[in-house]
Amino acid sequence: MINIVYEDNDVVVVNKPAGLLTHKAESSPGEKTLVDFLIKHHPLIKDVGEDLTRPGIVHRLDRETSGLLVAAKTNEAFQYLKNQFQERKVEKKYYALVHGIPKEKSGTIDLPIAKLEGKQTTQLKGKKELEGRLALTEYTVIREFENYSLLDVTIKTGRTHQIRVHLKAIGHPVVCDKIYSPKKAVCPESIKRMFLHAYYLSFMTPSGNPLALEADLPEELAQGLENI
Repeated sequence: MINIVYEDNDVVVVNKPAGLLTHKAESSPGEKTLVDFLIKHHPLIKDVGEDLTRPGIVHRLDRETSGLLVAAKTNEAFQYLKNQFQERKVEKKYYALVHGIPKEKSGTIDLPIAKLEGKQTTQLKGKKELEGRLALTEYTVIREFENYSLLDVTIKTGRTHQIRVHLKAIGHPVVCDKIYSPKKAVCPESIKRMFLHAYYLSFMTPSGNPLALEADLPEELAQGLENI
């Protein structure tokens, strides 16, 4: 179920469930997406933006990531939000359950991200030099378990799979991440999907109102956490 958390004449903020694509992908033709929901809710969104295969979308969440996402309802709002993201004026925070316990209880991961053989990576040197893009991720450990840690994560840039790649790079991949967790990593029985949730989003709306929104952990993650 997709919940609308906030809406005005310019933007709509939704709480995206896990398992839903943000927009259509070549690998999943015909699959229902968040964009389909947005167009049904507000048909004029279909003409908003620079790429009409993803109308209204100024940032995205991975299929298995749940949480808050803002979309533009007009082209003016789209350009405004695009600038806000580029100028890093939008604050995004996530909860991530990771394997192991970081030695540093808080820190900044400053590693460029590049694409290698179809996957995002921080490895910039190897058989050939890769052109990496600046990526900054901050984290704080907020709860420790025997074999896992719950992190509060803030991203300062918005690279594809940024949190997943960066946490893997420091040796603490996201729990149940099928792409970036090592094969030997054990996914807890009580958790059935990747534990990454965009719980906080703040920005200035196009009409000049400061907005700060939060979304609780989905029930399946909250319950899974208690059962570890």
